[in-house]
Amino acid sequence: MDHPILKETRTKMAASLEHLSNEMRGLRSGRATPALVENIKVDYYGSPTPLGQISQIQIPQPREIAIKPFDPSAISAMEKAIQASALGINPQSDGKVLRLTVPMMSEDQRKKLVGRLKEMGEQARVSLRNARRDSNKKADAAKGAELTEDDLKRLKDEIQAALKEHEGKVDELLKAKTTEVMEE
Repeated sequence: MDHPILKETRTKMAASLEHLSNEMRGLRSGRATPALVENIKVDYYGSPTPLGQISQIQIPQPREIAIKPFDPSAISAMEKAIQASALGINPQSDGKVLRLTVPMMSEDQRKKLVGRLKEMGEQARVSLRNARRDSNKKADAAKGAELTEDDLKRLKDEIQAALKEHEGKVDELLKAKTTEVMEE
């Protein structure tokens, strides 16, 4: 049976992986994907709203993103938000649909992106290790009251195993995204 501290650790570690995965989805790799634009915040009637919630995002061609707003009056706000984002792509508007053409990435750009991926992976690993540290502190605090010496050692071993498992998943995510970026 999993100890509550171990369950909490696994939950925190899974959240770190989810965050990394979401961050990676938003990186431009030379391919058109809805994830590039769906989380861009648009000033929609005074509140920052993700683009994916106020429009339909389609990929009509491998290097093109078509964004059709549910409310056509929001198209200029969407255009401004895309231009202000770190995406670096200017949208083309026909008044009803925004079109983004995702340019090919140069070798230098891809290498910079791989460097950014490695930084993101290291941030995720730090987050995982922090979750381990916090859980080990909680386990040490529970020693005597609810955990015997043997239970404490077993719990710390399980926390370490969870860390190794999640670090392996970080490596898998990094490898997959790096391959995607470099194969252009």
